[in-house]
Amino acid sequence: MRKSVLIGGIGNVLLGDDAIGPYVISLLESQYSFGDGVEIADLGTPALDITHRIAGLQAVIFVDCVASDDHRPGTVLLFRKSEMLCARPTPRLDPHSPALSECLLTTEMLGTSPQQLLLVGVVGEYFDPGRPLSQAVRQAAEKGVAAVLSELKRLQVEYRKRLPPVESSIWWADDPSTPGM
Repeated sequence: MRKSVLIGGIGNVLLGDDAIGPYVISLLESQYSFGDGVEIADLGTPALDITHRIAGLQAVIFVDCVASDDHRPGTVLLFRKSEMLCARPTPRLDPHSPALSECLLTTEMLGTSPQQLLLVGVVGEYFDPGRPLSQAVRQAAEKGVAAVLSELKRLQVEYRKRLPPVESSIWWADDPSTPGM
């Protein structure tokens, strides 16, 4: 069966709060099961290659870290397809910079754009190499999970809570030298 919904976490797990996308994906995979038409994936730090992943899908839900001067770290912001299409693409600094706007614009031009698209953005605080998720961003992870589940419900996509949850292998989220993290 062809997948019709993609839930994708975006981010580099070695750069502090940039790891929130893969972190939320790991939580979703350990706590929920999804129907055959749903693909859930840690997309890492995709570039223009993400175009082929989203072309022709019914719905795409991305989870990623976002920058904001107007919101505190850990704030969860939701961006719909129409908002992303209006956003001016920013200069890409290297071939691995996330290129969500460019990919969405490409699929729009080709007539293969996902019917529904939601970006669940979590405002980040720290992006230092080797640093774990900040406390504010880690606490926002459950809000990110809730936003994804709310969108799936809106789209009438089935999912089930796992009882008991499957153990998650988030090896990169904790810093053993930092008490309480």
